[in-house]
This record gives sequence, structure tokens and C-alpha cells, in this order.
Amino acid sequence: MPALLDHVFICTAVGAPAADQLRDFGLQEGSPNRHPGQGTACRRFFFQNAMLELLWVEDAAEAQSDQTRRTRLWDRWCARDQGASPFGIVLRPASQQQTQIPFPSWEYRPPSMPDLVLHIATGTELEEPMWCYIEVGRRPDEARPERRQPLEHPAGFRQITSVRIAGPVLDDAALTPAMARTGIIALQSGKEHLLELEFDGRPNANRTDFRPALPLVLCW
Repeated sequence: MPALLDHVFICTAVGAPAADQLRDFGLQEGSPNRHPGQGTACRRFFFQNAMLELLWVEDAAEAQSDQTRRTRLWDRWCARDQGASPFGIVLRPASQQQTQIPFPSWEYRPPSMPDLVLHIATGTELEEPMWCYIEVGRRPDEARPERRQPLEHPAGFRQITSVRIAGPVLDDAALTPAMARTGIIALQSGKEHLLELEFDGRPNANRTDFRPALPLVLCW
């Protein structure tokens, strides 16, 4: 694989009330986060190898500012119920030796978040997920002590072992089908946008669907 999953986000309602359903299901919530100058905020769930983020626009002016406009987070969030994919997929290097970004991209280095350097894929449409690459990403279970998050979940989940994206048929030349061919995600067509996360190889063949609160299915 050219890279590994660092985290996936879902654009959701302000305050991400659906996160409470994930907590009731048996996921331990980590610390929330705000993105200064970007106008977005999130609630987060950490696993050993990756993270699930529920993201919303908190400040419309910042989300549409010169700093943030090109990310199209505002457009994606506003149109999440009108055909835009509500998902974002952020990758990290598969090894310390990896230096090549796995898709054409532009560098997002916002002055309001000096520690963030994100490579955002170019040429993608709102109908497919937002693709990003972070050069310094690491597994949550390898985080420095001051940045450690809860990784033990009452549901028993440990690692995300598969990501499946469903949605409208995309041109075969689009980035999302290309990334599916590398094995980073699985892709299938569907009338609605849907994210399926598999945990720990799905030994029990269980499945929980969080629609309509979230376009999310957990498999374990």
C-alpha cells in the first residue's frame, strides 16, 4: 500500500449529537478538538491504529475565509444532505522511508495552526470523499504521553481493519476508485453515501447501522 489510514471524518450536525449514540453503543470518546481559523470543530474516537472524527462547521466566516476556502470544507459540510460526500480520508506514511505523496495534491499550511501541514488531493469532486495526506501522522497508540487518548472501548474494539465507502458511481479515473485499487479502502456503488468500518477482522460477523443519525455502519 502507498500509505496507511490515519483517520476518517464524517461531516455532521453542529455539536455532533450522534456521538452520544456511539458512546451508548460502547465507544469511549476522546477529547474534542477545535481548529483555530478554520472554523471547524470535532468530536473524536481513537483506536489503536486510527481515529474516527465527527466534524462540523462552527464558524461560517472562518470556514469561508481565504485561509480555508480552497479546502471546500464549507461546501462539503453544507451540501452533505444534497449529494456531497460527507467523508474525509486522511492517510499517513506506511513507513519512515516513505516520501512520496500517493496522489496529486496542494499543501495546506494554515497560519492559524502552525503545526499542521496537510496535503489535500487536487481534482476531486464533492461527490467523492476529501482525500488528505499527513507526513507526520502516527498510530494513536504511539502518541506521546501528553497526547494520549483513551483506546480501551467497552465494545472491545481495538483496530480498524477495513474501510468501505459506498456512494454514487464515480468515473473510473477519479481518485477514490484509484485509491480503492491500491487496497486502502473498498468501494461500492449505492444510492446514499455510507461509511463502513470493520474492526479487528470482524471475527463475529456483527453489524450495527447508525443511520439516520450518521451514515455509518460498524462491523465487528
